[in-house]
Amino acid sequence: MDLGLKNKVALVAAASKGLGYGVARALAREGAHLSICSRDADQVRLAGEKLTAETGAQVLAVPCDVREAAAIEAWVAQTVARWGSIDALLVNAGGPPAATFKEITDAQWQAAFELTLLSTVRMIRAALPHMPHGAAILTITSSSIKEPIERLGLSTVMRAGVAGLVKTLADELSGDGIRVNNLIPGRIDTDRVAQLDQGTAAARGISFEQARAEAVGKIPLRRLGSIDEFGAAAAFLLSPAAAYITGATLRVDGGAMRSI
Repeated sequence: MDLGLKNKVALVAAASKGLGYGVARALAREGAHLSICSRDADQVRLAGEKLTAETGAQVLAVPCDVREAAAIEAWVAQTVARWGSIDALLVNAGGPPAATFKEITDAQWQAAFELTLLSTVRMIRAALPHMPHGAAILTITSSSIKEPIERLGLSTVMRAGVAGLVKTLADELSGDGIRVNNLIPGRIDTDRVAQLDQGTAAARGISFEQARAEAVGKIPLRRLGSIDEFGAAAAFLLSPAAAYITGATLRVDGGAMRSI
């Protein structure tokens, strides 16, 4: 199936590894031009080189800390200077640390707000003036917006705000022909999921392997998802093939979420 992404310009945040890299690779395989960012200059450069080597895609790799408004604006400006417009925006950032409510400080609440919610606002606000009719925005949140996860209160609260923003913008931007959707990853095989499993193991006094096995055992498909499987879903929602989908939330979780 041709998703209609050939020569489209895609802005992909936090794309040096994990979910962001999976999305970037899926878009590159469809023929999109990529502008990717990461806080780590060396990692994002290497990711860009790898994407070009694997897919032949044109890739602009830019160091950018999405907690900083000026850095986001500079990333968007470099992208527009090279390609003139932005057809797709993948909003993504690392997750806040795990902790119980009693352990979370005011500084951690503020940091989570800037990392997860305010960065989303800023990325969308910076990209919008350069997005033509037919463009698409996709945010990555978490299954915690549907079913709160133990010790992930920071993520739950901030990502619920992102989900609310998606619904708001789906209405507000419909007149401009811009679609806005949300993508929920389940247990995808990334460093972030491994860190969470390690934290669960430490909190419960069990091995990493036991914590991982228990988590996987709750997934109907009985395995972790891959970043390529997640990326394929994202590429579809960001593409013209999903032209009649906006304000939606898609789960890529192997059936793990029990809510209807």
